[in-house]
Amino acid sequence: MTEQVSTSRCDSPLLQAFVDNRLILVKIAARITGCRSRAEDVVQDAFFRLQSAPQITSSFKAQLSYLFQIVRNLAIDHYRKQALEQKYSGTEEEGLNVVVHGASPETSHMNFSTLENIADALTELPTRTRYAFEMYRLHGVPQKDIAKELGVSPTLVNFMIRDALVHCRKVSGNRPDTFARR
Repeated sequence: MTEQVSTSRCDSPLLQAFVDNRLILVKIAARITGCRSRAEDVVQDAFFRLQSAPQITSSFKAQLSYLFQIVRNLAIDHYRKQALEQKYSGTEEEGLNVVVHGASPETSHMNFSTLENIADALTELPTRTRYAFEMYRLHGVPQKDIAKELGVSPTLVNFMIRDALVHCRKVSGNRPDTFARR
């Protein structure tokens, strides 16, 4: 399989040297990465970096050394990244055998039941208190913004949130099918 290399001239002598020596650069990267397709990716990355690099006005030999060093460094980085990914990844079969704690039907039912009880407890609260609690705890709205919206002081919003939390814990602790306070 022969490759077609563009015969057009590049603006930069460094890029032209890159185009002229592309096959050698791919071979260098392939020796490090162990795969020709990965080496092609490395060389392509090097080309994109060279396009944005400043013009180098040194000898042709220095430019070639610079090109080889860039490709070598990128290939080593790519190889290290690949080795790290292989170290922490496993087969699909291993992934299917991972134990997920708390995923039993019993635990799921208990968690769902607790959430239902908390939702019921929130409906027992005054509307303004429930709104402040939900905005702060569920939506992450700062207390000072809630205070402005409700037309009350931030201290009162803080007390409303505390009262709602105490009420939810009390209701959750009184029902036998829910978790105790954590």
